[in-house]
Amino acid sequence: MGATLAVGAMITGAALPAFNPEITSVAAASAEVTAAASDFAQSYTSTDEIRAEIAPRGNFAATTPEEIKETRSRAVAAAIAAGMPLGSAMEIPVADRVVMPMADGTYTFTDGFGASRPGRSHLGQDFAAGVGTPINAAMTGCVSRSTESYQGYGVTIQIESIVDGQAVSTVYSHLNYGTRAVEVGDCVEAGQYIGDVGSTGYVFGSCLHFEVHINTVAVDPMPWLEKNVS
Repeated sequence: MGATLAVGAMITGAALPAFNPEITSVAAASAEVTAAASDFAQSYTSTDEIRAEIAPRGNFAATTPEEIKETRSRAVAAAIAAGMPLGSAMEIPVADRVVMPMADGTYTFTDGFGASRPGRSHLGQDFAAGVGTPINAAMTGCVSRSTESYQGYGVTIQIESIVDGQAVSTVYSHLNYGTRAVEVGDCVEAGQYIGDVGSTGYVFGSCLHFEVHINTVAVDPMPWLEKNVS
């Protein structure tokens, strides 16, 4: 009888932790902390490459709008720091219409795609205009770059979109200091104000330098705009 009770006590002692909610909760919390530590232990290296790749968006455990926004912001920051495409951290929207990045009558065309530059060719189209002239997003998309200084581009904004099933990046450069109206991770609509014309970076005179990249390849913005502008 004593041996039976002893064996029963051993079995009960071994089985109880599996049904103890506190121990289960501690184990789950420990697993989450371990996983989080593993994630943040990765070494990220920033990159200046213009990207327009689309990848599956991440899955978030957040539930409230505030938690979702905070989690998305962290995921976007980590993806950009690691040189990954914005689409790996959030869903890139499909653009159903395209507009000119500046209002009619506010600009004149100057240097175009392929114009000679020291050691390279011009990768975009310049819209000459006075400092302070408004610049708008050419289409619906999400911001992957927003900085007061990007190489020779000066103040620059880059927006990722999907057009006709293709990953499209639009780049807006030489903006005026302090006028950026969007940050990385923000999503915009076609025609939404994003900043003002300036003369920052390597440029003679004030203008908007506008680039279009399709699946990471720079294309002449003018034929593309003529084909797609509503």
